[in-house]
Amino acid sequence: MTTPHLYGLIGHPLGHSFSRDYFTEKFARESISAEYENFDIPTTADFAEAIDRLIHARPTLQGFNVTIPYKQKIIPLLDVLSEEARAIGAVNVVKVIRNTTSTGKPYRLEGYNTDVIGFTRSLKPLLNDSHVRALVLGSGGASKAVCYGLRQLGVTPTVVSRHPTADQLSYKMLNPEIMAQHTVIVNATPLGTYPNTNTCPAISYQNLNERYVCYDLVYNPPVTRFLELAQAAGARICNGLAMLHIQAEEAWNIWENN
Repeated sequence: MTTPHLYGLIGHPLGHSFSRDYFTEKFARESISAEYENFDIPTTADFAEAIDRLIHARPTLQGFNVTIPYKQKIIPLLDVLSEEARAIGAVNVVKVIRNTTSTGKPYRLEGYNTDVIGFTRSLKPLLNDSHVRALVLGSGGASKAVCYGLRQLGVTPTVVSRHPTADQLSYKMLNPEIMAQHTVIVNATPLGTYPNTNTCPAISYQNLNERYVCYDLVYNPPVTRFLELAQAAGARICNGLAMLHIQAEEAWNIWENN
């Protein structure tokens, strides 16, 4: 009997993620002999050592998704980086190539980013010609994919961060004039994620109206506090569940066909 291939998710924490359920249901529905596990790696661990140990301990592991806070930290460990992932500066999909001697080790790691295609495909139907500027809340790996995707859609992104660089804004700088200029707002922070559902980014929700599209990469809960407040002000809202599904299918294509 053939041993099922193994896939998984690397990040911390992982209790909020639907990825394992999505792939488990997909494998059952499509009669695919495979399994999907969560691999929670604490931030106190030696990340490179943890990845190497994981790959050696699970010889059927063919690939894994990467989520917060490791989308950038994984990059130095990769042998191959796709052009898009390199341009974005973040990776959410890794393919494990076994039995190779080209790297001097028994495996090779290839990094990709499917977040951007999941984000753009799910956001595009909500946009119109008036949506030309966006505020991207957060400056981590997910934010980098969002900014890249917004530019592909013809929307100019501005990053908002608690610790802004010269080309970013702080939350305190979001005055009514800046809010009025940016009618797309994307939450690329983990704020509001289960179980901390009462948290949300500190923006002036009272300045929002029907002109705005507010998108939250968080999908658990389906309506975060960010989306709840935006919707109450009249904005169109969207969570990250469709993005999850699209990027997951793109990840599967990479693992199986690339």
